[in-house]
Amino acid sequence: MNTFPDIPEGQLEKYSSAISLSDMEIFVFPELLYSLVLANIMSPRIWAWKEHDWFRRLDTMSPYKKIQRLKQFIIDHYEFNLDLDTWGLTTKEAEIARFAPYMDEKTIGQSNALFGYEGDKHYFSLDIRKHFGLDKYNSNVIPYWKTETLEAMDAFRFKANYREGAGECVSLSTLYAAALFIVCDIPLEEIFLLATPLHSQNFVNVQDGVLTNNRRLVTKNMWFNGTDLTAKAQRALRHEQVTIVANNTGFIHAVYPEATIEPASFDRFREKLDAFTTTEITFEVLSNFLRDRSEYQKCFQIKYVRHGKAQYLPIERAYAYEHGSPYKVSDDATRDKLLEEIDEYDFYTDPIPHRIQLNKLADYLRNNPISHFDQESMTGLANRIDCTNDMTRKMSVIEGLVDFVHLDPELPAAGGKRFGGPGPIAIGPGMQRDEIIAYLRSIRATHPVADLAFYASRDLSTTDWRPFLKAALERNPVIVEATKSLSDEELLRTVETLPDESIYDGSRIAQPDEVWNFQRGDGIERAIAVANVWRARHPDAAIELASDGAEVALHLDGLIVRYSTAKGLDKRLTL
Repeated sequence: MNTFPDIPEGQLEKYSSAISLSDMEIFVFPELLYSLVLANIMSPRIWAWKEHDWFRRLDTMSPYKKIQRLKQFIIDHYEFNLDLDTWGLTTKEAEIARFAPYMDEKTIGQSNALFGYEGDKHYFSLDIRKHFGLDKYNSNVIPYWKTETLEAMDAFRFKANYREGAGECVSLSTLYAAALFIVCDIPLEEIFLLATPLHSQNFVNVQDGVLTNNRRLVTKNMWFNGTDLTAKAQRALRHEQVTIVANNTGFIHAVYPEATIEPASFDRFREKLDAFTTTEITFEVLSNFLRDRSEYQKCFQIKYVRHGKAQYLPIERAYAYEHGSPYKVSDDATRDKLLEEIDEYDFYTDPIPHRIQLNKLADYLRNNPISHFDQESMTGLANRIDCTNDMTRKMSVIEGLVDFVHLDPELPAAGGKRFGGPGPIAIGPGMQRDEIIAYLRSIRATHPVADLAFYASRDLSTTDWRPFLKAALERNPVIVEATKSLSDEELLRTVETLPDESIYDGSRIAQPDEVWNFQRGDGIERAIAVANVWRARHPDAAIELASDGAEVALHLDGLIVRYSTAKGLDKRLTL
């Protein structure tokens, strides 16, 4: 008798997707996003971080200091992997056929980067498709943009040209969510995962809010600092539809009419994110705005008194000198030091016609911080933008400033959704790993996300093997392509010589492309990897696998290949 729930009728595709975890699969099956968070929470590797010297005395730190400590650990140990070829290629036709019962082609195309999504046209004018390498995939051939488990992220150190572990944005966001909970004791209720067609990040409700962005963090102050790094961090929320918002209470999806997240939790998230992306207009914020929106710099000048005489500098020159300098235009304490560094010939002896004196605005805003929704105050500010009598240009500056100080991200609309679900994943800081795993096992029959977490963790001792094998034999093209020049005999010899070492602990199993990418595998992992290639080469071959816990025998149309295994799995099946 199974020690795990039966897979619900018609959901084998979803359960197999919990193994492969590609970007498009998570978009179609949003439960998978949080199932990977739970799989990482169950992983012994992340719990070992708590014993690392880097996290000594973490319990004496504030939540924000803990998060900063975690950030540096992740930066030191993981690279951001943008190589879309890591997990091989598929076709649009194959994936659309897979997803047809769940979502139509038009909907997928509107919201998924691999199926023609282009988001905001300004966003894509930045050549973002080329940045992500998507420009190579304009035909029907598309990459598997797969999310990595923590173990696969760590295993990148075995891959050529990688210094440490690595992972793409969803891998990093789910890693962060698990580590924030385990290492930093942040309640899961305060960690919200946000997925857009091209990006995944988290909003953490600590202090004024913290946004994880790949390996780095963005605070509210950083959000409004006007730097290039922050502008890149803002791209997804400024220019993309947020497809999924998820936390331990459930998810809400931009397309599906059903939402499982608790409405009060989603409302609180929206309020906190709105506060994070909104600020008052102060002189510092105005200066940061001009740093970010350089097209408006031509309307401004700055007055500086040198040797008792007033001089005037085009503001774009001041910002140009910021590069490589510790001093900033926006900083009252260091602005004069910045201006001292600038050659005197860059200054004018008289005010520059049709340019606003930034100093005057500084005096005004120092005593009158302005909220963007206060129409009277905004009108007063517009009247002080006296560089031109052209109201169009005045309003252009004001409109740009309002856009800078207040972002209204395009979140999934709650109106019209049918809310309801299995309830929250009720685990909290202070619980131990074994206690958490036991709890998740206890709710598997009634909570799909908890059930899917065991599939995402690849534990074949507590899951139905069908989803794992379906993913292994249908969505692992890398080893097939990499070994196509080898004869059958050479294939078997090559796999036989791989180090007998799994990247997963216990009875958890690597997929064939993980075996090949990281050039290692337990015997049962190597057997399944060979079976994947053999089936691609010999579609009509009879393939059987038999494991007694210590040895696995792979029957290939009469040929028998044997491997030792330490996984302790007793199974006999026909592939």
